[in-house]
Formats: sequence, structure tokens, C-alpha cells
Amino acid sequence: MSSQNTLDRWQDPQKEDGITFDRVWSMPNSDTFDIAPIGDLVDRVVDQSDGLWIDPYAGGADIADVTNDLNPEIETDYTEDAVDFLGRFGEGEVDGGVLFDPPYSPRQIKEVYDSVGLEVTMETTQSTFWSVAKEEIERVCSPGTVVISCGWNSGGIGKTKGFKIDEILLVPHGGWHNDTIVTVEVYQGGDQ
Repeated sequence: MSSQNTLDRWQDPQKEDGITFDRVWSMPNSDTFDIAPIGDLVDRVVDQSDGLWIDPYAGGADIADVTNDLNPEIETDYTEDAVDFLGRFGEGEVDGGVLFDPPYSPRQIKEVYDSVGLEVTMETTQSTFWSVAKEEIERVCSPGTVVISCGWNSGGIGKTKGFKIDEILLVPHGGWHNDTIVTVEVYQGGDQ
């Protein structure tokens, strides 16, 4: 790549390979969607859709049409394991979007499970905790459905599951806090 091409690329870093990328600093908050730039992105994307939105890890958020959280003290439509919640929906039934904001690490899984009196097992702290939920999300989405994933990486649901990244928002929080990374993907359909 010539130095001019490199310079051109860095003068307009907002669109790279068809992906919108933005970085906005904000204070951390355990309620992810209350972090201003994340809440703004979620509101914008959800408002662009008139389909069914679901949230398997809602916490206190009431953005989606159907919500779920393990904590019975939080007001949601369902109080069950996220995979069981996703199992309530038929293949391709979700046509608006999925808010995917699970615990980001095995430590966070332990904190959530401890807070509701559930036993933490080796299975709940392995990568299958996330991969099984992602498989269910792929199953319930119809083509064109949007998934907004939050975490400490930009993996989202994934290209191998038929999802194409449209937008990435990186939210640094300062100090030694991990950035929150929000990945917006659109389901293209299986066999990608």
C-alpha cells in the first residue's frame, strides 16, 4: 500500500470495508444500555426496525419487545436461562433484532449466578456458554434481522453463522477499565 493510500485510509477511518467504525469515550456502567453512546446506537438501530426484538440478557433494560433475565427481582417477561428463553422462539421467528449483552467473562458469569443463587459449573464458565446462545440466535433469526452484541471483543455472532458486520462502536472507559465493544450485524441467512 502506498503511503498516500495509507494516509487516505486514516483520514476517513469511519468506514472500513463497508463497516462503520466509531470510538466514543464514556463512563462505565453495569447497565450497558445506559452508557450514552451505546444507548444512542441501540435506540437508533431499534427505531429503524418494526420487527420483533428480543433480549435474552435484559438486566433492567426494557428496550426489546420480549425480555428475559435470570434474576427474578428484575421485571422481565421471562426469568430463565438465556438458551431456554431463545428456545421459545421458532426458526426464523425473530425478524427485528436481538440484543445480545451476556456476561463478558467467566468471572461475570459467576457473579450473575451467585447473585441469583445458581450453582456455577465448569460448563457455565466455558466458551460453550456463549457459543450455544449464538447458535440459538442464528436459529431464531430470519434474513435481515439485526443483532447488537456487546462485550470485550468484536466477534459478534459471526460470519460463519451467516452474519455480516455493519457497525462497530468502541467505548473506552478510561483507567484500567476494559473497553465495551458493540458489534451490529445483519443476518444474511445460512450457508454463507
